Amino acid sequence: MRHQSILEYARFRYFKVALALSLAAGAVYLWHDPPLKPYGGTWLGYALGTLGALLILWLTWFGVRKRRYASRLGTVQGWLSAHVYLGTALLVVATLHTGFELGWNVHTLAYVLMVATVASGFYGVFVYLSVPGLMTANRGDETLEAMLLKIADLDREIREKALSLPDAILGSVNASLDGTRLGGSASLVISGRDHACPTAAALRQLPEIGRTLSGDAAKLNHEVYTLLLQKNELLGRARRDLRYKARLDLWLYLHVPLAMALLAALAAHVISVFLYW
Repeated sequence: MRHQSILEYARFRYFKVALALSLAAGAVYLWHDPPLKPYGGTWLGYALGTLGALLILWLTWFGVRKRRYASRLGTVQGWLSAHVYLGTALLVVATLHTGFELGWNVHTLAYVLMVATVASGFYGVFVYLSVPGLMTANRGDETLEAMLLKIADLDREIREKALSLPDAILGSVNASLDGTRLGGSASLVISGRDHACPTAAALRQLPEIGRTLSGDAAKLNHEVYTLLLQKNELLGRARRDLRYKARLDLWLYLHVPLAMALLAALAAHVISVFLYW
């Protein structure tokens, strides 16, 4: 049975709700004929602004709801589907609320933060729909911990075999064993690559150095090289796994602070409106 994504939840229930809401807001906006021009200070502007503010508060509440697994107010999947689609509808409602009038003020700041928050949410949807499948394909039947255990086993076997090889080869091998690292800086984790990886360097050096070997030494060098290839393949998979995890987490470090900033700007927007009403 095919897995149902959050976008398809309940036969696109919340897509239909968001579409109906957006079309209704658009229809009323086109019907409305204010004396001067549409803007947030008309009765429709206040109505759309109230609706937009309620949507923002409800969307923010999802951060609390998704941690309450025992809640009877629908499933987390349903809430997430509604979060995505109603967040999209918020773009329409808030834009119509502005009457397409923007300026250098707290009202525009709230609008810009809303757009940025929704945009980061779109990226989050893309990540959560694409990355888990990539993680599964990359891992196969193994966890990251299992990969690390395999790498440790390979390191022990490589160390034993390399002890009988010339110092030049042993130096490259030891650099791989002692200097290879997973993780590191944010840029290394996100890229999933380490261009200075000692294991990759050893793989480049061993064939060149090993040309002068013969007999048992050449055979042993080939065995070490084969083991390093296996280690390098596991390192690549482990780094990709860390990269995928980072992508799953990274967008939240943007989305959540933007949402908090949006709430603060929304409060300032609402207070200023009532002060100057």
